[in-house]
Amino acid sequence: MLQEFKTFIAQGNVLDLAVGVVIGAAFGKITTSLVEDIINPILGILIGGVDFTQLKIVLKEAVDKTPEVSIKYGNFLQTLIQFLIIAWVIFLIVKVANRLRLSEKKPV
Repeated sequence: MLQEFKTFIAQGNVLDLAVGVVIGAAFGKITTSLVEDIINPILGILIGGVDFTQLKIVLKEAVDKTPEVSIKYGNFLQTLIQFLIIAWVIFLIVKVANRLRLSEKKPV
């Protein structure tokens, strides 16, 4: 069973997936920083100094020790912006990879 596991792990697909997961995690951190530290402050200034993470609709105010109930749509907007940036970059990477693949297939 141990030998079978070693063979499975040594396959190219598993190693490619592992590398992809590690790079994806690092890319996620870069994208999060881009959105939180660069894009959101600029957008905040453009819409009047609003901090996206503070945008919310309060459904019920806090009373004594009971916390408020609110819809925090600012966090959702921030996550949506991050997703759109990641999706756009992945689209561009796939587009470049397809273009390179097509140029390799053309006879010289």
